[in-house]
Amino acid sequence: MIVLDYNIIKEQAQLLKRGRIHFRQIGVEIGLPSWDDQQEILRYLHNAKQTTFFTRDDDFFRYKLCHSNYCLAIIDAPEDETAGFIRKFLRHPNFKTKAKRCGKVVKLSPRIITWWEIGKPRRQHLIW
Repeated sequence: MIVLDYNIIKEQAQLLKRGRIHFRQIGVEIGLPSWDDQQEILRYLHNAKQTTFFTRDDDFFRYKLCHSNYCLAIIDAPEDETAGFIRKFLRHPNFKTKAKRCGKVVKLSPRIITWWEIGKPRRQHLIW
């Protein structure tokens, strides 16, 4: 399942829908817009199955948030390019399947993907 944070603007969510990417969004289909990032969202992700959570909140980019049940993907790019980054990430050969994404905390920047992975406390990098 793909979940978008409340901080991903409506226009970008609509672009994903038009591109046939199925997702649920915090504050729309799941929970409340006021959910506290470190409590309610993480509690939800711990109970969901193989979820990829996209956010623009850099506070999620921490090794200690790695969990085998989900992937956290932080988008560090212009707000109006969010949908494109999500699409590109989901199609990337290294992250194309849920199995390849789960257990990782990933930061998507215009030129590089940086991530932490369970059992590997050193950051990994990939130019895309």
